[in-house]
Amino acid sequence: MKRFYKEVTVADRAILLDGKPVRTPARAELILPTAALADAVAAEWRSQEGDIDPRTMRLTGLSNAAIDRVAPDLAAFTRPLAAYAESDLLCYRADAPPELIARQAEAWDPLLDWAGRRFDVRFTVTSGIVHAPQPAATIARLGQALAAYDAFHLAALAPIVTIGGSLVVALALAEDEVDPDSAFDLTHLDELWQARRWGEDRLALEARAVRKRDFMAAAQLLDLL
Repeated sequence: MKRFYKEVTVADRAILLDGKPVRTPARAELILPTAALADAVAAEWRSQEGDIDPRTMRLTGLSNAAIDRVAPDLAAFTRPLAAYAESDLLCYRADAPPELIARQAEAWDPLLDWAGRRFDVRFTVTSGIVHAPQPAATIARLGQALAAYDAFHLAALAPIVTIGGSLVVALALAEDEVDPDSAFDLTHLDELWQARRWGEDRLALEARAVRKRDFMAAAQLLDLL
């Protein structure tokens, strides 16, 4: 689609193009929950030149998802994200080499300790890829923590959980226990460790850059709420 508007403004946290409200794909008005997010979304619309490129409008896309996909049924949207508590990345450790085992413990144990104190839970940590069930109370309480968030927070948390494979890291990021760059690196620790040891593969580097771009956009949305 070609850019069809001249002026982008914000009124009561709604985005207006030449005075007309922007609508989501489901035809709801794009009204944002905070002035900071409204300004950031408006900036994405202002930055479009020639063709409108949705790939450069990630905050707009996440906001559309919050309104169209998340808000109509919070419980249904939350359920698959809460399931990550059953197989959180931080609970699955390497069984070799010793250097990687130590690096995982150094990086991941503090976040598991934080989550244990914050949500009054305990975790089962295992080596290898064989599933190790988590305590039922842990799954329930982490799910309750996730369910306490509104549609916009959940829209931001979804890519953080799914890209990183860790509900614990996502909750820590939401509560400012970890910064976005560190959160991404924590969830890609094994990949980054292998790259430092054996060298970077071009395709793997490009794929990780795409994941980080989406991860950081979601983290930016969290920060603007």
